[in-house]
Amino acid sequence: MARTKRPRKLKDFGEASPRVRRGTMILSVLCGILLWFFLSNLPGIGVILAGPQDIVEKALPELMNDGATGEFERFLLFKHITWSFRRVLSGWAIAFVCAIPIAFLMAWYRGFRYVVDPWIQFFRTIPPIALIPMVILMMGTGEQAKTTVIFITSFLVMTVTIYQGVKNIDMTLVKAAYTFGAGDLSIFARVVIPYSFPFILTAARLGVSTALTTLIAAEMTGTFYGLGSMIQTAQIYFRMDKVILGIICIGVIGFILDRLLLFAEKKLTRWV
Repeated sequence: MARTKRPRKLKDFGEASPRVRRGTMILSVLCGILLWFFLSNLPGIGVILAGPQDIVEKALPELMNDGATGEFERFLLFKHITWSFRRVLSGWAIAFVCAIPIAFLMAWYRGFRYVVDPWIQFFRTIPPIALIPMVILMMGTGEQAKTTVIFITSFLVMTVTIYQGVKNIDMTLVKAAYTFGAGDLSIFARVVIPYSFPFILTAARLGVSTALTTLIAAEMTGTFYGLGSMIQTAQIYFRMDKVILGIICIGVIGFILDRLLLFAEKKLTRWV
């Protein structure tokens, strides 16, 4: 007698309950910290990989020293975070405002796309650190140079992402709009923009991550304050506790900004 096959269960790609998500994330973080502590106490590795105890006992007290004078000002770590956050936010915001019209023009007009697309793809493959000498010669070592480096990399990533979203629009929607007598402007406003809106928010998230990864290169143009500057200075003096603290701060900033953009995406794209 032939055995009947059990029906395969459909894969569930949905989200778990908020309690399960939060619990899993907290457990993952705790396991990561325990693994970090274990590796930092191994012979050889502990010399390079500073542990959580080194961050708490050495790096944080020095950077939060409220009694030091001279170059070590009060709450120096907060100064580093504030200056880096300003640079990332300003470069990303300018890039986001510029990327949206450029991406829409590339998708809407073929002639414009043929002219701009080769340059977008060309500069997208260049590492940010390679642009630093040219940026310094053109703008000096002030804040404009740092914002420009972050702007360039974020702009390229967001432009390509938004362009792909507009270009891959469902043509059935466009044909249906034409059938009902809609003009180009109406189609652009009522079909193209709503359809590509999720891609715009995704591009914003990618732009933030790119801006943060470019921060170290941007602050190589010369500065005293900033997480990138802190990491570079600590590397010279082999203060790996400060290096890791700077990396953690950049990661936390990126995680918070990504969560905020993801929250905005869920709230603003409920109709998708």
